[in-house]
Amino acid sequence: MTFDFWAVLAEWPLLLQGLAWTLGLTVVATLVGMAVGIGGAWARAWGPAPLRWAVGVYVELIRNTPFIVQLFFIFFGLPAAGVMLTPITASLIAMVLNLGAYATEIIRAGLQATPRGQMEAAVSLALSPAQVFWRVVLPPALKKVWPAMVSQIIIVMLGSAVCGQISVEELSYAANLIQSRNFRAFEAYIIATLAYLALAILARRLFNWLGPRFLFGK
Repeated sequence: MTFDFWAVLAEWPLLLQGLAWTLGLTVVATLVGMAVGIGGAWARAWGPAPLRWAVGVYVELIRNTPFIVQLFFIFFGLPAAGVMLTPITASLIAMVLNLGAYATEIIRAGLQATPRGQMEAAVSLALSPAQVFWRVVLPPALKKVWPAMVSQIIIVMLGSAVCGQISVEELSYAANLIQSRNFRAFEAYIIATLAYLALAILARRLFNWLGPRFLFGK
């Protein structure tokens, strides 16, 4: 058996396009999913009882079902209710919902680890509840849970490979298309594997650099 990696690398425009879609999906899902997670964490920690219950149901539903089932329900199931979505939109919604649920619990753990005295001191300085949350509670909470948050973002990024099943032209879709053309499945998936590995390593380094500088200070 001989290997011909150049037969796969010759299709570099497809691979680059797949990388671009994977990165694009990840960036949007991270930004929106983090926002969902912060809102959900606040609701679970300090929100009114009905809101805590609703967010709790959402979190348990997402965390206890497979991502591919969530994606298929959104893309194939919702049209039965008259909701038609493009593959990209369905993928983004699924990734955001998935990351948001896990981020809710991760960030909530950080919020609940904040000393009560720290919040009372902020209130004594006449800060509003919103200022207490955004300036006093959230930054140190994110600092405590940031490694877990980064790991979850990377898991969601790698999970985007499933989106190729509904024809989103991300990296795994590109690898599958290339091997269907030249029958070099081993080489195509080895290259895709190395690309995902590189993306994960670079993403971890990037988020570990961004967090202390823009979210919670050094």
